[in-house]
Amino acid sequence: MLIKTDPAISRLLMLRSGAIAVQLIAVLSVYFLLEHQIALMPLLAVITLEAVFQLASIFAYRNVSQAKPVGMLMQLTADVLFLTILLSLSGGATNAFVSLLLLPIMIAAVTLSARGLAYIAVLAIAAYSLLLIKMPEHNMHQMNMSGHFIGMWVNFVISACVIALVIGTMSRALQQRERTIAQVREKQLRAEQLLTLDGAAAQITHQLATPIANLQLLFEELLEEHPNNEIIQQMQTPLLQCRVQLDDFRKLSSQLRDKNTRTPIEAEQLQNQINDALLLQYPNQQIKWLNNAPAAKLKSDAMLLPAVLNLLQNAAIANEKNAQMQLELSWQQPDAQSIALVIRDFGAGFSPSQLAELGGQLMPSEQGMGIAVMLSNVTFERLNGSLTVYNHPNGGAVAKIQMPLLITGPAL
Repeated sequence: MLIKTDPAISRLLMLRSGAIAVQLIAVLSVYFLLEHQIALMPLLAVITLEAVFQLASIFAYRNVSQAKPVGMLMQLTADVLFLTILLSLSGGATNAFVSLLLLPIMIAAVTLSARGLAYIAVLAIAAYSLLLIKMPEHNMHQMNMSGHFIGMWVNFVISACVIALVIGTMSRALQQRERTIAQVREKQLRAEQLLTLDGAAAQITHQLATPIANLQLLFEELLEEHPNNEIIQQMQTPLLQCRVQLDDFRKLSSQLRDKNTRTPIEAEQLQNQINDALLLQYPNQQIKWLNNAPAAKLKSDAMLLPAVLNLLQNAAIANEKNAQMQLELSWQQPDAQSIALVIRDFGAGFSPSQLAELGGQLMPSEQGMGIAVMLSNVTFERLNGSLTVYNHPNGGAVAKIQMPLLITGPAL
């Protein structure tokens, strides 16, 4: 019944089920076997109420895969209250099992935030303090035992504080370590994926070089024989694009092999390269710069421009699908150490699922393999930059590229 439940809640509910069974057996054994005079009916009523709460909790969390922190907080609060009532009906602070109030603190230390842990610890200490205050005077062998019970209370408070600090700190350190390991594993898997894609891209590019060269020769021969044929003339632009892209890829591969990648670039130079590349690949699209490039140098490498062009290509495709012919680009300066290039298209925008996945993994794409944004994101992260994508309030999508500055000029 608890298979689909959140693991933390599931373990707590199973522990409480066992505790209810132990409580029932202990009360009945003490009353009937040991013949101690205890408040049997009130104790059984509290255990019954706890069992009803347990069944309601199981029903409420039976299909919850990720419980909210407030849910765990309420469950532990209920455990402290039920245990306090049971102890008050069976001796209060004199009950040998009063130290069981430490259990909710231990569970909170590994499941709740620092605030939640502090709340449960204070609640347990307050419950013990209330039991101590309401404790009747006890005398044993003509000696007043109140000092002994106060000492037990002090020991409980110290134990509660130590458990909250030590176990809470260790739990958070382990959680941070797990998050770090998960991030490293994710980066490693992405690097392996990119390495595979890089090998496949290099092989395909090499295989395409010869057919494109043959097509160029055939085009030149056809152009000599039929210089006025419009269809033949239209072949010139796509063939030129193919040649330029292959040449750029060869230069890029050479730079990466020689490790000549860390070359700063002027913001104005990057803006001019963007204009030239988009004019060549998408002559029908118009770029509208909302402001001028700042006098600043950007941290760059050989992959920066291709990464930006990947985003521009996606923006141009989104525009064409929506019968739009204009892209808006602008420069922003969020702080003194970085600068942002903002690209806005006027397409249909992103769906919520696309926004959640963009940049992190491969996505289905009608035009290709769906890797452009992921490759761009990896490039920006390598340069200590970042990529943020979101939908514009007035329609279309926005890609914001934030890059570190080497030399800053006047603020935008």
